[in-house]
Amino acid sequence: MNTKRIDAITNAVLYEGYMLYPYRPSSVKNRQRFNFGVLYPQPYSDAQSGSDAWNMQTECLVQGNTLTTIEIRLRFLKLVTRSARKLAEPGLRSVATPAYENASVVEVDGRIFTPWQEAIECEITVPPSNLEELEKTPLEKTFAFSAKEETELLRDAKGRIVGQIVRKQEFVSGLVEVRIHRERHSIFKLQVRVRNLTPLDGEAHEVGRDRALMRSLVSAHVLLGAADGEFISLLEPPENLGELAAACQNIGTWPVLVGAEGERDTMLASPIILYDYPQIAPESPGDLFDGTEIDEILALRILTMTDQEKSEMRNTDERARRILERTETLPMEQLMKLHGTLRELHPSDVRSPALQPKQEMP
Repeated sequence: MNTKRIDAITNAVLYEGYMLYPYRPSSVKNRQRFNFGVLYPQPYSDAQSGSDAWNMQTECLVQGNTLTTIEIRLRFLKLVTRSARKLAEPGLRSVATPAYENASVVEVDGRIFTPWQEAIECEITVPPSNLEELEKTPLEKTFAFSAKEETELLRDAKGRIVGQIVRKQEFVSGLVEVRIHRERHSIFKLQVRVRNLTPLDGEAHEVGRDRALMRSLVSAHVLLGAADGEFISLLEPPENLGELAAACQNIGTWPVLVGAEGERDTMLASPIILYDYPQIAPESPGDLFDGTEIDEILALRILTMTDQEKSEMRNTDERARRILERTETLPMEQLMKLHGTLRELHPSDVRSPALQPKQEMP
């Protein structure tokens, strides 16, 4: 599956809501994040009476033959807790077992380090299989990511240790299930289910949302590819396939065709409602983690931030820093392009009432 032509769309889905304006952890909206496509551990979901999902299901139609090959990729973010610790006894040059204490801020030669919740990208590739194989034997792909902890020492300009950054990941495991059901001679229903099978320590009802998120699949979505076959649009299916398309049951996902207009070999099962062949506006200078095409408003608001607010944004997250630097160096002509664009203009046979010929009353 060649995804280069759709990378911009899939990455926008992956990072939607990752960090919102004003891009600072002190902002209320950034204290509880990642609301799209989150698959929590099943015990936590059950303890919440199912209000927080632990699995998702995608169903769509494939037109082809038994040799049509299906490719599947699951993509999601895995959260990383970043802690800032300062040295209890400043001025040490040796790394030998110094004592640290947690801190809300560690400053090193003008640079500020704070606790935060970062994320890393994860991708699970299901072995390609043809429709005949899947029709006979459903496919299951298990996956797991081990717990990990990494430490980064913070030194000042003189080489003295002043603190450390600790990044911690929790164990995460899950399952991808793939099934095929023949609906008609050349029409097949493809079903892909993703489950979060991560266990929890202790009683599930006592686990808070933040702890559960560390063991969750965040912004989970599925890319589907078909070789020697094509997907059927669920939004605008052919008239003779309307009932079959309507019978597809999608839970937590919204499958749409992606790629160049008219191509039908790739489908994106997104946790966000999209239309077929979604595109990033060409005027957009880069990611803002908000796919509602308000780049101009966000750019202007970022430019009006105080120096202190910009400093917090710059030192909190690497992706936020890139947004700030890009916005501050945005040429005026590029900023003006964000002001408004007329996308399409369709001719109409309906003339203004004022231009219609008068009709004589009988």
